[in-house]
Amino acid sequence: MRMYLSSFRLGEHPDRLVALLGGVGGAGAGGVPIAVIANAIDDRPAEVRAACVGSEFVALRELGLRPTEVDLRTFFDRPHGEVAAVLARFPAVWVRGGNVFLLRDALARSGADGVLVDRLRRDAVVYGGYSAGACVLAPDLRGLERCDDADAVTEVYGRPVRWDGLGVLDHAVVPHVDSPDHPESALLAEVVADYRARGVPHRTLRDGQVLLVDGERTTVV
Repeated sequence: MRMYLSSFRLGEHPDRLVALLGGVGGAGAGGVPIAVIANAIDDRPAEVRAACVGSEFVALRELGLRPTEVDLRTFFDRPHGEVAAVLARFPAVWVRGGNVFLLRDALARSGADGVLVDRLRRDAVVYGGYSAGACVLAPDLRGLERCDDADAVTEVYGRPVRWDGLGVLDHAVVPHVDSPDHPESALLAEVVADYRARGVPHRTLRDGQVLLVDGERTTVV
């Protein structure tokens, strides 16, 4: 299992993401193909969303990667084999931050959740992402409603909120902690306090830091 989980954007160690991808092979012309999943920002106006996706493309291309957006809305309520076939083309995914509850529902409704979990456990994909893209890997999402609007799932998708995470990690990830330049830092400090009070296993990341998983080795850099 290989994961590059950043607090904000690519963080301070994008070379580590490139290193994880080095074992993938098959880059071809233009670099390693990487699927960009940006459904955590489906609540934003279309032009704003497009600009945000474009900024992810720029950053990933600067690392020598070849990004393509896989918009999970295309696969909503479709046979899960369809999203599986598309994601199978990519040896890596980059999951953008935003609203973790929108992201979770989009992964479930498209069937991408099961596909990604299976590919991760078989070490068939490198999973990179930040903020909500890291948070969604926890066993449970309760507590994150302090900073992300859980009602957005009903407002945007017309569905009830899901509280379960993907369960890839055995702990929660709390980004933007002790990051005064991030507008949600204070709210996420409240999430940390809540987790501590409830005994929820968790790791905190300040902006710039990255949680790296490479096989059996997990480190924060």
